[in-house]
Amino acid sequence: MKTKNAEAVTTTATTAESAAGHKNMLQLIQLRWLAVIGQITTISVVTLGFGIHLPLPQMLAVLACLIAFNIASQLRWHERQVVSNRELFFAMLVDVASLTAQLYFSGGTTNPFAFLYLLQVILSAVLLEAWSTWTIVAVTGSCLAGLALLSKPLAIPLDHERGLLSLYLQGTLICFVLNASLLVFFITRINRNVRAADAQLAHLRQRAAEEEHIVRMGLLASGAAHELGTPMATMSVILGDWKHMPEFVNHPELLEEIHEMETQLKRCKKIVSSILLSAGETRSESSSKTTINNFLNDLIREWETSRPTTSFEYRNAIEQDIPVVFDTALKQMIFNVLDNALEASPHWLRFDVAREADALRLTVTDSGPGFMPAMLAQLGKPYQSSKGRPGGGLGLFLVVNVARTLGGTVTAHNRPEGGAVVQLNLPLAAITL
Repeated sequence: MKTKNAEAVTTTATTAESAAGHKNMLQLIQLRWLAVIGQITTISVVTLGFGIHLPLPQMLAVLACLIAFNIASQLRWHERQVVSNRELFFAMLVDVASLTAQLYFSGGTTNPFAFLYLLQVILSAVLLEAWSTWTIVAVTGSCLAGLALLSKPLAIPLDHERGLLSLYLQGTLICFVLNASLLVFFITRINRNVRAADAQLAHLRQRAAEEEHIVRMGLLASGAAHELGTPMATMSVILGDWKHMPEFVNHPELLEEIHEMETQLKRCKKIVSSILLSAGETRSESSSKTTINNFLNDLIREWETSRPTTSFEYRNAIEQDIPVVFDTALKQMIFNVLDNALEASPHWLRFDVAREADALRLTVTDSGPGFMPAMLAQLGKPYQSSKGRPGGGLGLFLVVNVARTLGGTVTAHNRPEGGAVVQLNLPLAAITL
């Protein structure tokens, strides 16, 4: 079972990482559009504003290729939601190639915007695996060395003595501000994606651990149910013999107590049979076809006859009856909530049933001491109980997990006038025929 849960967590972890990779790919696409706008602006300012000659046909061809690649990327990743490290790596290689081509046609290493290689390296360190990042470092370093050897210098004077009036220093300053701004903006968003993926993975690991805990409890319960079968059968035989013995036949009070013991023993047998049924059969095999009102009315009738309730109110506001399928797990879930409320509030209890759109809402209200704030914050966690006994708090833990399996939710809060309210919301699609 641990192996299956580990595999499930690993699979879900991969899915969570792929979802984060998809968001990061969308960030790269947005960054590429900014690069397109920046290149168009820079080329226009340099050629029209400063009169510097640039090979416009070649640079515009590179720009057109980058635009075409980004449009294709946007169409592709709009449909596909899973992005691997290799796909992110390829996208960044395209960005490096585009930057290298533009720098080759505009001065190579003498172009102050050559420092934009640092943006690619830092983004790769954040987005990619280690081998991919070092590959980007090697590629950008090789491109920079190649530009120094092969490209023609930019025709601008390196007049550093003019300070900020120097065109080269102005370009360097613009490049630094651009690098810093883009890094802060995009790495903040990328880190948000990573934190969201980590939070989702932690939640899924916790859920897998809880489900494994439930499986262990189910195995223990079914084993105990099998073991209890023999002594209960022996007790049933003994009680049957006692009913015919003169010592009991001549004492009506004792016979009445024997009948009560037989009734309780039958109830124990029914509970054991229900445990074995739930443990040994699938949902479709242990389910029964009925209607929503019949199921709830029969369930409450059975619960009332077997529990010592002083004042119990049952309100069913469902007007349109619908055919549904209910199994023993759902029935036991409702019983657990009612039993917990009865234990906290033996003198008064209310159970409200209503339908809201496509959901079934079950509300249990009591007048007991209510939940402690720590329990409300950890609702549905195992062993969160105010009863002070070993093993307490498992009832609500099972309720939350059964509801979650059905796609529903469980909420709880304290009433201002005292007592607590537990509400179960279940989608009708999970139980409707």
